[in-house]
Amino acid sequence: MRRAVWFVGGVAAGVTGAGYTKRKVSAAANKLKPSNVAHSAADAVNRGVHRVTDAVKEGVSAARRRERELKAERDGLLVRLTDHLTEGDELLVDGEAVESGRVIVMRQRDPNR
Repeated sequence: MRRAVWFVGGVAAGVTGAGYTKRKVSAAANKLKPSNVAHSAADAVNRGVHRVTDAVKEGVSAARRRERELKAERDGLLVRLTDHLTEGDELLVDGEAVESGRVIVMRQRDPNR
């Protein structure tokens, strides 16, 4: 009786292991089909294109923002808080202390000028 139990246990383990191995091998083979490899490569390229596009858009936005700052400084519309703070003054934004150099105030251009 003991041998029969061990035999049945071994057969069950073998069938389970073989089934698991077959599923894993089939999944790996399916991933490596030429059509699936091509789809994966195309998806990776699309993700890369989107990352580059987003980076370019962010760079253009930063450049435009900096250009507006430089034009405002040239036209005398840029106010630096450091010019208005004395030694020991503290600048708070939403209750948090920040460096005055990190805050830029730009005035609106007077349309009557």
